[in-house]
Amino acid sequence: MEPYIVAPYLRDYLHRFAASVSAASCDYGEAGVGDDCRDEAAALRLKVVAVAAILVAGAAGVAIPLVGRRWRGGVAAGGGRSTFVLAKAFAAGVILATGLVHMMHDAEEKFQDPCLQDSLWRRFPFAGSIAMLASLVTLVVDFLGTQFYEHKQREAAAAAAATSAHDETAAALLEDGRNAGSEKREGPMHDGHGHGHGHGHGNEAEAGPSQARQVVVSQSPCTIKPLVAALSFHQFFEGFALGDCISQARLKDLSTLLMALFFAITTPTGIAVGAAMASFYDPYSPRALVVEGVLDSMSAGILIYMALVDLIAADFLGQRMSSSPARLQAGAYVALFLGAIAMASLAIWT
Repeated sequence: MEPYIVAPYLRDYLHRFAASVSAASCDYGEAGVGDDCRDEAAALRLKVVAVAAILVAGAAGVAIPLVGRRWRGGVAAGGGRSTFVLAKAFAAGVILATGLVHMMHDAEEKFQDPCLQDSLWRRFPFAGSIAMLASLVTLVVDFLGTQFYEHKQREAAAAAAATSAHDETAAALLEDGRNAGSEKREGPMHDGHGHGHGHGHGNEAEAGPSQARQVVVSQSPCTIKPLVAALSFHQFFEGFALGDCISQARLKDLSTLLMALFFAITTPTGIAVGAAMASFYDPYSPRALVVEGVLDSMSAGILIYMALVDLIAADFLGQRMSSSPARLQAGAYVALFLGAIAMASLAIWT
């Protein structure tokens, strides 16, 4: 097809695409949607409460497993471990339901909004497609991060082995020098050196497996109130799951503190930024709907990946769970289902 024939079609398509992400408002206020509950001052106060509540919930959730790590090593290790296993399984169900029921549903609502009219955003299943891509990208990032961490671990192990070998060689030469005049003890000394080298190699072979897998709004108070409860509930249990993963990684205290702090402040910071943008951000424009739909879809994909791969598969399909008592295994599955059902049920109010 000639360029002068293709150009008009391409230009018309780009015009329609641009119109579908226009910043002009659809003016839902005239339809009476949410007029009875609309109160910007009350909504702002609730957002401040939300920042504090979610900050406390996230910090408490991520801190409990980190503090309990030392407690589990004490006399209550058996019962304490069972409690943490059940709580983490419940948290995995909460995160899975958040991604599948809440975030995915919100994304689909944004892309199916009548404000987008008959645009490509409504005709193509963007919500599921973007969530799928987000999950795959998370997989790639997870893989690259694991490879980088394991490479660093191998380098550190090689450097430690080289230093140990150098020290053993120096010690052996010194010992040989001391006994150079005694031929009777030369044989036994060589035997002792050979045994020591073999013992060192055995220690290196006995090192455990890599722990790399543990190391990766509206203006209506009527809608904000249930959202605060739902987000606090989710943030607490997501923090609990993350805190347990961090505790298993056995990182340095500073790294552990920074990761826990970053998790605790991320969502409250996002709420604060969103509240600050509310004065000049129109949530009913096609552009806003598309942006929110994309972000919700990405969040759904990441949460689903994290729940299924990093939590459920890692815990339920691992040797640690299969070697646990049958009662604990059954309890973990019950906790998983309860967490998913509880978080999904919150969709009734949100």
